Amino acid sequence: MTTRIERLQAKFATLSIDSFLVSSPSNQRYLVGTSVEPGDGYLLVTEHDAVFITDARYQSELAATMPDVPKTITRDYLQAVDDALEAAGATVLGIEDSLTLAEFEWLDEHLMTDIVPLAGVIDALRQIKEPAELAALKRATALTSEGVLALLEVLKPGMTERQAAQWLERWMQDHGATGPSFGTIVASGARSAWPHGQASDKQLASGELVTIDCGFYVDGYTSDVTRTVALGDPGTALTAAYHAVQTAQEKIMAAVKPGVTGDELDIIGRQYLTDQGYGAAFIHGTGHGIGLDIHEGPNIGRGWPDVMAPNEVITVEPGVYFAGQGGIRIEDDLLVTATGHETLTTVPRNLIIL
Repeated sequence: MTTRIERLQAKFATLSIDSFLVSSPSNQRYLVGTSVEPGDGYLLVTEHDAVFITDARYQSELAATMPDVPKTITRDYLQAVDDALEAAGATVLGIEDSLTLAEFEWLDEHLMTDIVPLAGVIDALRQIKEPAELAALKRATALTSEGVLALLEVLKPGMTERQAAQWLERWMQDHGATGPSFGTIVASGARSAWPHGQASDKQLASGELVTIDCGFYVDGYTSDVTRTVALGDPGTALTAAYHAVQTAQEKIMAAVKPGVTGDELDIIGRQYLTDQGYGAAFIHGTGHGIGLDIHEGPNIGRGWPDVMAPNEVITVEPGVYFAGQGGIRIEDDLLVTATGHETLTTVPRNLIIL
């Protein structure tokens, strides 16, 4: 079986490079096949070899987590990169945009090889998930769905947003998650109109909408689930807006299949919400890929040409937001299949009134 590193090396000729410096921790994890962060350092891939350059702090750990990748143990990472490139006879080095300016300037000053910035090369390899990756993503989304449903059993007026977020994070870790992939969002009342409103000490109150947006790692891969629920009757206007978002999401999800673009999916939901009078309130994209990171390709939003392909896992998350009143977002994780899609999230999408 061709390894992931070999798949990267196979792209060298097309990219007109003969080496690649991998600085993104997620891309390092992907290429070497480990479920844990490799630690501080670089993965240098040349035409026929790969070496992980790090220091003695990680030597024993990396011997256990990635035994098949040679290591260079040093305190001077960049000089080791230079030495390895010279030993390999490399002439053109591809780099990622995760390098810092200081790192780039050192390489630019000291390397004899040409340097070519190449963003998204490994990210593109990561979009199509392998069977083991899909299994991990399914476990992550299934567990997160269970966790959200468990939280809804205890969510009540008087609890703070922070208490709710911490309750969910504890439940998830008690049941097998290794941690959240971003700060768990619990935003209530007028704060639910903040799409990325972090949990605060505000108390939940009757009659409010509560948006819960969370993602958790299981076996190195993450979920991304959002539900908006009501603590009692939220009123006619917000209820109508919720139903519009729910219908928009259903229309988008029904169109998910290989060959459809991110822009086409976005148009479906955005046009429906516009026709219902909510177009100006839909202020973000429609979705994105998930995997080792909470945001990966393909992108789903206005103008994105990304084409959906089998074995990609994406989110669909339309939302509307009304300053001073509240906001609604519903997000599900979907596996793109050969003929359509499979919905992985199992939390009900109807308006849940607690």
